Amino acid sequence: MTTATDRRVQRPVGELMRHWREQRGLSQLVLATRAEISTRHLSFLETGRSAPSRDMLLRLAEQLELPHREQNHLLLAAGFAPAYGDSPLDAEEMAPVRDTLRQILAGHDPLPALVVDRGWNIVEHNRGFEVFTEGAAPHLLRGPMNALRLALHPEGMAPRILNLAEWRAHLLTRLQRRVALTAEPRLSELHRELTAYPGAGGPEPEVPDTGDLMVPLRIGHRGEELALFCTIATFGMPLDITVAELAIETFFPADAATAALLRR
Repeated sequence: MTTATDRRVQRPVGELMRHWREQRGLSQLVLATRAEISTRHLSFLETGRSAPSRDMLLRLAEQLELPHREQNHLLLAAGFAPAYGDSPLDAEEMAPVRDTLRQILAGHDPLPALVVDRGWNIVEHNRGFEVFTEGAAPHLLRGPMNALRLALHPEGMAPRILNLAEWRAHLLTRLQRRVALTAEPRLSELHRELTAYPGAGGPEPEVPDTGDLMVPLRIGHRGEELALFCTIATFGMPLDITVAELAIETFFPADAATAALLRR
């Protein structure tokens, strides 16, 4: 079976470069200036009249802000070896990464924490994460469990999220940015699915004047209200695609009442 990723790799490298330049909304002149090459040379590369070197491809990829996975696709299309490894998370060589993730998650209990991949599929979570899964339909909890689907599905967290419109807009904005960055078809499909959920339409919510420093998640839990804010961490200078695409999302109390409830 040929995937969308396979089809991208099978395209000539010049077409791929033009695709990403247009995806970023850049003219040949702007990209050539940033990469410190002539517009004529860039034009020749995109039309196939000139063959790019490995260094040239990496220079253009940097200016196009391509993720590691897309840089590999560009190199493969030109006949070069990938620049980054792509190891499954359960591979033996990934044991230090798995151990690190589990230490971070366990150390964050009883506060919720999870690790997601590039598609927001949950690959690890701690016990505190059960605050989010309580009452969710079983089909949303089967692997791969998707964090965005769990949050916004009518049979997931959505009925318990007290500021649902605000939190939905926050999550969908993050997803739309990822779609624009990667042009990943599966992410586009996920965005269409989430926006089709009941109540997902309507005007964008205004930012409330509550004195909050960031958008909190306000969720009902066993008759109480929890207010949480989220931080996102990634690995520094990863040389493997899987590691580069992992994100650790940790939640903290946004007020003293939530801190006391979670400690209990």
